[in-house]
Amino acid sequence: MPHVLVLGIGNILLRDEGVGVRIVERLQASYHFPEEVRVLDGGTMGLDLLACLEGVERLLVIDAVDAGHPPGTLIRLEGEDIPAFLSHKISPHQVGLADLLSVARLCHLLPPTVVLFGVQPASLETGLELSPTVSAQVAPLVRAVLQELQGWGVSVSDLPATCDA
Repeated sequence: MPHVLVLGIGNILLRDEGVGVRIVERLQASYHFPEEVRVLDGGTMGLDLLACLEGVERLLVIDAVDAGHPPGTLIRLEGEDIPAFLSHKISPHQVGLADLLSVARLCHLLPPTVVLFGVQPASLETGLELSPTVSAQVAPLVRAVLQELQGWGVSVSDLPATCDA
């Protein structure tokens, strides 16, 4: 049972709203994680993710976050700051994240450590590509996630490069 969950959430059909999912895709494609770490595309699943929290000691969520900052600003929130911050929503799935954390607390499934990494979106219009502003923050956000995991004692290694025929 994984004790660390890296959870990317968001709607990939609304450009920057899908940044959490895009970060998870990059992590899964580029890095090998130890058995105790699960890297999960949570999309817009909301409360359906509750079962995924069982046995998790550390939860790292990646999402688009409207903090009223300039587009592309990276945001890190921890613990009790997260639910209060989510009272300002940019999309319906954030209601799901706030609800997920609340229900997890009530069911005694909320991990002792919860960190949210986000990026201020530039565009929430229909489209599959991240805006150039948010796309420029993908590599720094991946580095921030890896650095957080390293601080938790998680060893991550690069996946070997593959040759396409």
